[in-house]
Amino acid sequence: MVATEEDLAAPPAERPARTWPWLVLGVLIVLVLGSVARFLEDTIPAAAKGTSLEKFAAAVEYPIYAIVLGLIGNVIVYFTGLRERIADAVFTEFFIKTGLVLLGASINLSLIVKAAGPAILQAVLLISSVFLITWYLGGLLGLDEKLRALLSAAVSICGVSAAIAAAGAVRAKREQLAYAASLVIIFALPSIFLLPWLADLLGLSPAVAGAWIGGNIDTTAAVTAAGAIAGEQTLQIATIVKATQNALIGIVAVALTAYFAFKVEKDADAQRPGLRQLWDRFPKFVLGFIAASAIGTWYVGSVSAAEGKAHIAVINDLRTWFLILAFVSIGLQLRVSALREAGWRPVAVFGGATLANLAIGLGLASILFAGFTV
Repeated sequence: MVATEEDLAAPPAERPARTWPWLVLGVLIVLVLGSVARFLEDTIPAAAKGTSLEKFAAAVEYPIYAIVLGLIGNVIVYFTGLRERIADAVFTEFFIKTGLVLLGASINLSLIVKAAGPAILQAVLLISSVFLITWYLGGLLGLDEKLRALLSAAVSICGVSAAIAAAGAVRAKREQLAYAASLVIIFALPSIFLLPWLADLLGLSPAVAGAWIGGNIDTTAAVTAAGAIAGEQTLQIATIVKATQNALIGIVAVALTAYFAFKVEKDADAQRPGLRQLWDRFPKFVLGFIAASAIGTWYVGSVSAAEGKAHIAVINDLRTWFLILAFVSIGLQLRVSALREAGWRPVAVFGGATLANLAIGLGLASILFAGFTV
């Protein structure tokens, strides 16, 4: 089964035929909502200056405006009957991955190299432990083996992308993929605001907070939103940690393919998964992120400080636009219908695994990134 994140917008039977007018309309809706979010970010703090709301207005940044506007847009397109027609125009994956590649240009390559060791160790330990906990909880509550695999991959690695990779590996039903994707988005949204607040409440350093956020929130877009709320330094570490987890999608997908082929389904004709499948599952944007960092580091070192700062500022502004569009798309994609169909057991498994993920992730981040400076 081959699926993309955009394919999750609606089951095939409910999906209207793709037409260019609806595609254009959907893109315009995303662009308009994104422009409004940028306008609010620029004007509200200035308008609130000198009032009792000044500090609050200054603390609210573009991810919050974008997600809230996306949720408002979601309600409008639902009640106007447009949601399924414009579903193909919600390019969340493209927006977030492009934004993250651009983010790489502003991160010195030495920081990525410095953070690689603890990030890899955290990713391996966190993914292994949380995957096994989720798998155990799924078995305890009697979930289907394939749904267990999807939920375990989604919670432990990186949300929808991991669920898609796992679905292809275990040949999951489309409805099961919809359940997993819906759970990811619904749990990720409150995490965007909750984790930065908890990190501040606990007095975590930017590095520890970034490692915790990057290792725990289940979607790359939501990690980026939470990191942006918490601060630029936290965002950089969160992105590096999440990118490290993303890079392990292929390994997990190949392992699941082998497990289901040789043990669960016992397909005697199944071929052992190889390096090609590992490469196919690998998230290529991670390479773009590293390449952008290398090019940006070289460029800033080869020109004057003022010139380098000016050009990086332009890239950062472009990055902000792509991330705003991604966060608007997150709001537009939220669906609760799949959860009603799934029942309480997948929700209980996902919730329990998320709590375990938070606790284990905080412990690992506090140990591995203690004393780490950005």
